[in-house]
Amino acid sequence: METIILFAPLLGAVISGFGYKMLGERVAITTATVLLFLAALLSWVVFFTFDGQTLQIPVLRWIDSGSFSTDWAIRLDRLTSIMLVVVTTVSSLVHLYSFSYMKDDPQFGEGESYKPRFFAYLSFFTFAMLALVTSDNLLQMYFGWEGVGVASYLLIGFYYRKPTANAAAIKAFVVNRVGDFGFALGIFAIFYMVDSIRFDDVFAAGAMLAEKNINFLWMQLNAAELVTFLLFIGAMGKSAQLFLHTWLPDAMEGPTPVSALIHAATMVTAGVFLVSRMSPVFEYAPGTLAFVTVIGAVTAFVAASIGLVQNDIKRVIAYSTMSQLGYMFAAAGVGVYQAAMFHLFTHAFFKALLFLGAGSVITAMHHEQDMRNYGALRRKIPLTFWAMMIGTLALTGVGIPASVLKLGDIPIGFAGFVSKDSIIESTFAAGTSVGQFAYVLLVLAAAMTAFYSWRLMFMTFYGPQKGDAHAHEHAHESSWHMTVPLIVLALGAAFAGMIWFNDFMGEGVREFFAGAVFAGPGNDVLEQSHRIPELAASAPFWAMLLGFALAWLFYIRSPRIPVVLAEQFAPLYRLLLNKYYFDEIYDFVFVRGAKALGRLLWKKGDGAVIDGAINGVALGLVPRVTRFVQRIQSGYVYHYALATVIGLVALVTWVSISGGTN
Repeated sequence: METIILFAPLLGAVISGFGYKMLGERVAITTATVLLFLAALLSWVVFFTFDGQTLQIPVLRWIDSGSFSTDWAIRLDRLTSIMLVVVTTVSSLVHLYSFSYMKDDPQFGEGESYKPRFFAYLSFFTFAMLALVTSDNLLQMYFGWEGVGVASYLLIGFYYRKPTANAAAIKAFVVNRVGDFGFALGIFAIFYMVDSIRFDDVFAAGAMLAEKNINFLWMQLNAAELVTFLLFIGAMGKSAQLFLHTWLPDAMEGPTPVSALIHAATMVTAGVFLVSRMSPVFEYAPGTLAFVTVIGAVTAFVAASIGLVQNDIKRVIAYSTMSQLGYMFAAAGVGVYQAAMFHLFTHAFFKALLFLGAGSVITAMHHEQDMRNYGALRRKIPLTFWAMMIGTLALTGVGIPASVLKLGDIPIGFAGFVSKDSIIESTFAAGTSVGQFAYVLLVLAAAMTAFYSWRLMFMTFYGPQKGDAHAHEHAHESSWHMTVPLIVLALGAAFAGMIWFNDFMGEGVREFFAGAVFAGPGNDVLEQSHRIPELAASAPFWAMLLGFALAWLFYIRSPRIPVVLAEQFAPLYRLLLNKYYFDEIYDFVFVRGAKALGRLLWKKGDGAVIDGAINGVALGLVPRVTRFVQRIQSGYVYHYALATVIGLVALVTWVSISGGTN
């Protein structure tokens, strides 16, 4: 069953990518979609029937080189079962959604066979992600890691006629290479220290790594700290954490289904999965965990602040993704990997819902993405409106504080309320200065999340009509291919948090994650998170209400206020609108310098030195030698006789002087 789940998307990619001319476009893309739904169905079967016993399912003999030997095998534990459900469910719904969304795409001419290629990329992306989450060793994980990178490059740049899409694809590929280099160095260091890359061997060596040092860049560093830091650099790239995040907003250049797939359930969650998977090593690296916590909290805050002023509907949701990933890393940093995985699980539902809902809005508005040209759409596209309303309620964390009402031991609220509050409570329960720092930033980020989320809803669905009157007049609800995924995801966004709270964060959490997540000696943050002061636990709820109230005041009650504030605080507004100028700084520091170095090597190195030397030999020395040889080859016998005599005289002279010895 697990093998079918893994390879069904690959088969779909092959059929859609190479068999559509023989089978026909409709049959090819339908087959790819059916195979994804089969994988999703089997994933849910695995999720519900998994007994907690870790299994290794061999697939094939892979690499043997000297003392290095590794197989391709499927590792099935609780982390794997969670990721299988998340990846295949969202991917199958995205496949179905794409049937209608990619129909008659204005980016392509009539008669172009772009849909089979698109579905092949989607299926290949899913296969690469499944290869990553089912891996039983670090090399297999790296294969899936890079496969996801290649597939994301193809999907982000799918509109290859748009220069901005090509630039975004290259940017995503290059920025991720920075993180992937750190990941590769981490794998090398683990193999050097442990002599194995199998997860069981690496996990067993966690305590040993904490007691040993390793030479790195002329320094003696703790092996566990170095290895985990390098692995986290890889996670920062894939999961768009601060400093390696600049590719994520530009990834919106791809079709909207791509945004939902990349941002909700697959590529960006790979880093969170990596840290959780490697918890038996991270638990012995407190310095790295503190760094993870700080980066996660700052990322959540920075991304949320940028989202406050963005006007592109997809970019607002993209920065929301970056912010929510920061929450997940903050939870992992304080040692509550279960909370990180819980939010990853619920986030997949409501974030995919929001992106696909945004795609429905964009389709209704004739591919307009600027929210300033929306307004009053809730009666035009009511199902999309209610779907996005549920997604917004989940993202902003709407629920009933536990101090007011609980369903037994289960908090009552939308999925994001249950999982996000679990993270915030965990950072407070850590009882460290780093944890308190993260707690404050995450609460502030929660307020900003509520503000920009309701700002999106109010600007899109409420107020007067703005922009193109013709687009508003002809706006209509999407087809069933697009609305059915919205309904399914809305159910998950509403109820997933309450249904699985006990498994992820309640009394049964240790048994649920047994063998998959490791808690180090003295790590009782998970238990302490249920016993924090009531005021600290309720802070996210009040932050959510504050964000909602300000958004209502600014965009419903007094729409003039945002304009006045933007004028009065113009430097701050420009700072947020230009995303803290990260792109401009990187362009000045790295891109221009790299281009200048490239021009220097091209013109001075390749052109002047290499080509100059070759041209000098070709145009100077070679003609002179050939002219000299040409003169020697005169054709006269007496010239050759003279040369023979001179040669004999030289030979006799040399023999006489040397005595005939060497």
